[in-house]
Amino acid sequence: MSEVTVTGLRAVREIALSGSFTAAARLLGYSQPAISRQVAAMEAAAGQPLFVREGRGVRVSAAGAVVVEHAGRILAGIGALEQDLASLDDRLAGRVRLGAFPSATAVLVPRAIARLRTEHPGLDVALTEAATPALVRQLRARRLDVAVIGVGAGLPDYDLTGLEQEVVSAGGLCVAVPAAHRLAGSGVVPVAELAGETWIAGPGGDDPQFRAWPTLADPVLGHAVRGWPARLGLVAAGLGVCLMPVVAAPSVPAGVVTVGVDDPGWPGRRTVALTREARGAEAAGVVSALRRAGEELGA
Repeated sequence: MSEVTVTGLRAVREIALSGSFTAAARLLGYSQPAISRQVAAMEAAAGQPLFVREGRGVRVSAAGAVVVEHAGRILAGIGALEQDLASLDDRLAGRVRLGAFPSATAVLVPRAIARLRTEHPGLDVALTEAATPALVRQLRARRLDVAVIGVGAGLPDYDLTGLEQEVVSAGGLCVAVPAAHRLAGSGVVPVAELAGETWIAGPGGDDPQFRAWPTLADPVLGHAVRGWPARLGLVAAGLGVCLMPVVAAPSVPAGVVTVGVDDPGWPGRRTVALTREARGAEAAGVVSALRRAGEELGA
């Protein structure tokens, strides 16, 4: 089996997935004759046909199915090898301490950490979840390297003097509603559509909790509960609606959907990453991953 090649494995696998030599050639950037030569070499190595030609396409033979199965594992291993070799030259390594407010730890921060684990495997991210005032204190005390907080309308005017700020999400707030709600599936609704809704709110405390939509006058508050699971559980049961940070919207459970709100009278909120001035390369890498995670979320 010495004639088996990585290029041949890629060609055979792509043909099996796409169903034709022509499609595989286009996807791999090869000419049709080049693909045919790779298949001929692989069939010679296997000692039997890998494809059965029929009509305008092909189907995988029994031998071809075996080769395709092994090709998937082999190519994945080669990809992992290339990643490990690339990481030897990765300048981002060591421990970086990241803190975030609870809503950001639902989706945004985990996706950023997963990206960092893939792109910079030598970087060890230690995660802390806390309220914004505590995060700012810990950053100033050098117990954190990066802090993710919310800023904007309706939130305290935190003293961020001497700290670097970078917006990682400008998505602000949306509204979580029951899946059977009249507004479910609307995409974006005018703020006037929220009048008269019953709101599931947070209980208050040191960190500003979510209550009703900020510009509504005299909103009806149905229940006040501290945790997101309880809040969204009440929404799923049809007992009201609640505010939801856009950065956490993909985490809503079954039975809950989110809608955007068109409200020209509300200036909005942003999620920002804070670092001390003259941030190190590791902290800068974390901020970059947070920003790209926010872009992927469309937040």
